[in-house]
This record gives sequence, structure tokens and C-alpha cells, in this order.
Amino acid sequence: MPFCQFYLCEIKNLKKPHTILAIIVTSYLMIVVDISIVITGLPKIQETLGFSHAGLSWVQNAYTLAFGGLLLLGARAGDILGRRRMFIAGLGIFTVASLAIGVAPSPEWLLIARAIQGAGSAILAPSTLALISTHFAEGPERTRALAYYAAAAGVGATIGLVLGGLLADLISWRVGFFINLPIGLALMIGAQRTIAETAKHTGQFDVLGGISSTFGMTALVYAIVRSAEVGWRDAGTLAALAIGIVLMVFFLRHEARVPMTTFRVIKHFDVVEDVPTSLFAIDIDLPANPFPLE
Repeated sequence: MPFCQFYLCEIKNLKKPHTILAIIVTSYLMIVVDISIVITGLPKIQETLGFSHAGLSWVQNAYTLAFGGLLLLGARAGDILGRRRMFIAGLGIFTVASLAIGVAPSPEWLLIARAIQGAGSAILAPSTLALISTHFAEGPERTRALAYYAAAAGVGATIGLVLGGLLADLISWRVGFFINLPIGLALMIGAQRTIAETAKHTGQFDVLGGISSTFGMTALVYAIVRSAEVGWRDAGTLAALAIGIVLMVFFLRHEARVPMTTFRVIKHFDVVEDVPTSLFAIDIDLPANPFPLE
């Protein structure tokens, strides 16, 4: 089967390619800006909600664990249910979670909302890349789209750090999350009206593969996050690392028999090149919090 059919890369006649690219890039920009805003707002968040010094690190860790653990499932959901549908769903979850963070009355509330926000990003991130592949023809057109997409990481990091610091000092750290509400709503409406839905893969969710990949990735990310606090010699860190490795080895063996993710796409140059360029860029604003790739 040709790769373009396998990966749903059938290019449709587009009336508004610039609008589509603007929606995709802005959604990615919103994620990166939000990450940077969190970094600059941490002191005010600690002061307002009474986080302990150790607990404050989980404002980022909760997001990272949810993102890392659910990324593969988010990608698979897009394959089966449609990339535009999951793009809008991810935007919706991210936007609602941002609102919940903005009104958070306690540390526990904020951490739960941050985890939900990370889950939204795990659905949104792989869909953005796939939509670029399906809506922009291979060659200069797609290269240009990916260049704008990658540039959003650096621009978003700078904007987020400056904007987050100004908002936290002059108004409130909560405003940095409230601004995601009108942006997210506008992007969802624009996506529904402008972006064409991709074809859907036949198949169903692999429950065993989904559970092993989710908990395996979560354990690995948790081990890395925990190592930054207590070191790699800590028993809890080593246990999480071992559990993560065992589950991921099981997942890979299971995938050889009942594939949940389309590993064959990594043989294609464009996919190998594009995924690190975009998803890895989300991590540049989060020291010691690596994100796995699709």
C-alpha cells in the first residue's frame, strides 16, 4: 500500500491554506506560551495558593506526566476518530483546563487541572503535525509550513516569559491562563469551519497496548522527574524506571503482534524529520522534563 494512503496524506483542494496554517501554528504557539507563563508565574502561584517548595515542582510535573503518558494514545485516537476531531477535542480540553487553573482555589485543584491540561496537549500535539501532512503537499509547501510551525516554539517561549512576568507582577498570574479561553474558542470555531477532516483508519483501540504504553511512559517520565529532585540512586526512582522499561518492552513486543501505532510511518523521511522538529520543541521550555515523541 502506498505510504500516502497508509498515512492518510491525500492532499485536498484547499481554499484557505494560509488560514489553516495560522490555526495550526497558533494552537502550537498557545501551548508553548502557556508553558513559559507557568515558569514565570511559579513564585506568585506559590505565594497565592501556599504551595510547599517541593510541591511547587509538581505544577510542571503533573503536566509532563500526563502529556508523556498519554501521547501515544492521543496519536492513535487521531488515527481512528479523525485528526480534525481530535485537534478540536484537544483544544477544548486544554482550554477548559486553563480556565480551571485560572480559578484554582487550592494546590490540589491546580495540580489536577494541570494534569488535564497535559492530557489535552497529548491529544492536540500529534494532531497538529498530521494536519500539516494532510493539508500541505510534500515539497516547498510543506517545508514552509513546518518552518513556521517550528519557529512558533522560539517565538512562543520568548512571548510567554515576557508576558507571564508582566501579568504576574502587574495584574495576576491567573490572567495568563484566562487568555487561553478566547484564543482556544476562536481556534475551535476556525478549525471546524476551515480544516477538512482526514480519513479514518479502520480498527479499534488496543486496550492492552494502550494501558502498557500509557503507564510505561508515565513511569519513565516520573523516574526522570523524580531523579531531578532526589537523584538516580533513590529507590523510588529506580523502581519507576524499571517498571517503565518493563512495560515499554512489553508494549513493543505486543505491538509486533497487534499494532496500536503505525510504526511503519517512521520509515518515511518526512515523518522522521518533522516529529522531532515540532514535538521536541515543546520541551525546550521545560528543563529536565523531556517529552517523548510520537
